[in-house]
Amino acid sequence: MSELVAGVDEAGRGPLAGPVCAAAVILGQGHGISGLADSKKLTPARRETLAVEIKAKALSWRIEFADLEEIERCNILHASLNAMRRAVQGLDRQPQRILIDGNQQPPGLSGQVETFVRGDDRIAEISAASILAKTARDALMLAYHQQFPQYGFDRHKGYGTALHLAALQRHGPCAIHRRSYAPVKRALLQSGGNAK
Repeated sequence: MSELVAGVDEAGRGPLAGPVCAAAVILGQGHGISGLADSKKLTPARRETLAVEIKAKALSWRIEFADLEEIERCNILHASLNAMRRAVQGLDRQPQRILIDGNQQPPGLSGQVETFVRGDDRIAEISAASILAKTARDALMLAYHQQFPQYGFDRHKGYGTALHLAALQRHGPCAIHRRSYAPVKRALLQSGGNAK
């Protein structure tokens, strides 16, 4: 039997709002999924199509979030690594090799763990994880847009765009903004320390 290899990636380390999301995917040999690439290089429609195909064809997959409270408690790097670890541990088949995008290993993983800078563009399993993490997080940010429409989360997904920064200045932070991030901290001070 061939070795089980899991790819792991996250989405949402950079935004000013919302959770960070991690995914782990075991594709298996002859998975038949074409067009896998770094999720940031794909159109939203292509990502969605591939996410459905990955979930249907992968031997195992898992998506995990680190919420605002965990991000603020641990910092964004450790929250991301924790979510990655939970995604791997939540797979219904345990991989012998774990391929992580980036240069940091989540603590507490068993098996052979390797890191790859820009792995999401070079390794199919990591690309698949990148796509699942990105589509899951985007879907959640669209749901948050319904709750907090004044920030435009449907357009920027929480990243610090000019549109988002202007909304932050105008409205102050809301419940899903990351308080430890400098632009949010400034807006919180200007709004008298109150979140919407």
